[in-house]
Amino acid sequence: MEFSLPSSSGEMWVSAEHLPLVVYFYPKDNTTGCTTEGLDFNRLLPEFQALGYTVVGISRDGVKSHQNFCTKQGFQFELLSDVDETVCRQFDVLKLKKMYGKEYIGVERSTFVLNEVGEMVHEWRKVKVANHAQEVLDYVKNQAA
Repeated sequence: MEFSLPSSSGEMWVSAEHLPLVVYFYPKDNTTGCTTEGLDFNRLLPEFQALGYTVVGISRDGVKSHQNFCTKQGFQFELLSDVDETVCRQFDVLKLKKMYGKEYIGVERSTFVLNEVGEMVHEWRKVKVANHAQEVLDYVKNQAA
């Protein structure tokens, strides 16, 4: 599964250059759950990196929003901007959601592990934020063992 998107660094980010990879999709910058999830991945980032993994977050927010979010939260990994939803569709994370009785298409919080040749080896769908980043790290550690 290859993809490329504009990143919070201002550069075009190409997945094939960052394998193996943990990619997490989240609904929106600067929301409570998404901030918590980002902070959890950021806290565990040195452990992911020690195992050779890159961590990246993807949402439909624009690059400027991502840059502000990264700066405000101190994220040490990049956030990718998928405003046209190409990669969201590739990973099938756009789902019908309901809020306040209204239906809309939104990003289902999901995480994927891609191995060193870019194959998806594990996925989590309908993610609950609490302990999720640790669960992903535990999975990656077990693969390395």
